[in-house]
Amino acid sequence: MKPVILITGASQGIGAEIAKVFAREVKGVRLALVSRNEKKLAAVAKACAKLGARAEVLGCDVTEERAVADLVREVEKRFGVVDVLVNNAGGFKPEPFLRGSVETFDEMIRVNLRSAFLVTRAFAPGMVKRGRGDVFFMSSIAGLGAYPNSAAYCAAKFGVTGLAKVLREETKGTGVRVCCVHPGATWTPSWSESGVAEERIMPATDVAQAFYDVYRMTRRTVVEEVVLRPSAGDIK
Repeated sequence: MKPVILITGASQGIGAEIAKVFAREVKGVRLALVSRNEKKLAAVAKACAKLGARAEVLGCDVTEERAVADLVREVEKRFGVVDVLVNNAGGFKPEPFLRGSVETFDEMIRVNLRSAFLVTRAFAPGMVKRGRGDVFFMSSIAGLGAYPNSAAYCAAKFGVTGLAKVLREETKGTGVRVCCVHPGATWTPSWSESGVAEERIMPATDVAQAFYDVYRMTRRTVVEEVVLRPSAGDIK
């Protein structure tokens, strides 16, 4: 039976590229593509199907506990179990600490950290019970060091990094591998109007490839963290 890969935030950017990498590299892979934007998800699913995957669209707001509970039931109905969970859903909104709003802070915590907590809490127990599975967390280099004018985002991504570390400690010896990925500036739709030249930023395909490369290692190896940065030294 081909593995089931569940990817949140799969409608565009790195999430869409992760789906395509697994579709290309694991023939017949079963992809559960999750996002609020079902129209964009459908386009990603179609591209993955052309690469040989069985890809299905699952519309869900992963920041909402009830929606995640509904997602679990739908995944169980369509796929049975989840072998690989990619917590990719997230967002970025810059604001300086001293002038930042409570609304932005709450939003960044919700879309980056709360979502990862809810989805992992929903699917990781099944992996532990089966004695096998992979959980990926999408953090950021902003989850390793401070970014000026991004207090809420940094707080959320530091939280994601911590969440991954705790889960790794709690699941050691269970057969579940936990990896936290920390990309720097990656070319996605959010960068398209930044004024920064695309060639100075990492392509999303490179970041996506890292997820697959970690997954394909033998079960005797755990890659705990991956840090990726643009080669242009003046861009993080």
